[in-house]
Amino acid sequence: MKSILLHVANDNGFESRLQVALDLAREYDGHVTCFQPVTLELAFTGDFYGTASAVMVTAAREEAEKHREEVEAHLAKEDVQWDWITEFGSPDMRLLDHSGLQDVVVVGAIQREGGEARAAALVGDLAIYSRAPVLVVPAGAKGIDVDGPVIVAWNGSVEAGNALRSALPILARATSVRIVAIAGKKGMIDQQIGAAEAAQYLSRHGISCEILELPADPAGIARTLVMAAQSQGASCIVMGCYGHSRLRETVFGGVTQEMLANVEVPLLLAH
Repeated sequence: MKSILLHVANDNGFESRLQVALDLAREYDGHVTCFQPVTLELAFTGDFYGTASAVMVTAAREEAEKHREEVEAHLAKEDVQWDWITEFGSPDMRLLDHSGLQDVVVVGAIQREGGEARAAALVGDLAIYSRAPVLVVPAGAKGIDVDGPVIVAWNGSVEAGNALRSALPILARATSVRIVAIAGKKGMIDQQIGAAEAAQYLSRHGISCEILELPADPAGIARTLVMAAQSQGASCIVMGCYGHSRLRETVFGGVTQEMLANVEVPLLLAH
């Protein structure tokens, strides 16, 4: 993972994803592109002369510049290569525009709407439409243990296979890799690509792994995956996702949506 695209925004999860991006850059001798999208699409009812909008636009520009200065001062002390891009527009579209030649896109897990935590819309857009894998970092994370154990959520789909391939650089360094297949109410799901085939694919890349076939927790598949990750001390969960923008449909039904609402370890998503 030589090219790392980092979503820059002044939110409570930024420090966590910045540290994760730096950890990846150090481990893979990579380059971090700090991408700062600034939304200026502001309008107010009755603001016929645009006075209020102009004030808000100026404030947004100033806040973005201040945040950039603070982060660049931090980066100047780090032993990684980096550059900075600031553009005005929708974060999801601008990140997509710059993701084409990236090895991974690092973003936050949630956004707040009316006090409610929900999966950030841009995560869904990136996971579905970006050709680069998306690494979703929980707020409060101190970084990522690139050498730590990794859980691969497996349902036998093409999307799960894409996620597995995208994760090869991480899996190659992991102390252990476990492919987790979860049974439904009627037993193991009928997989298009079996977990054994996934394990064989990894072995051809010199990566050994273990297959875990687990019954679903009554609380749901997402909970089963989280418990598996916790029991293994996993530093990352690899998942495939499919469906529409904004994660209306996701791998294992609504599992990705559920996990994004309460991310406990970084999630590597690919479509």
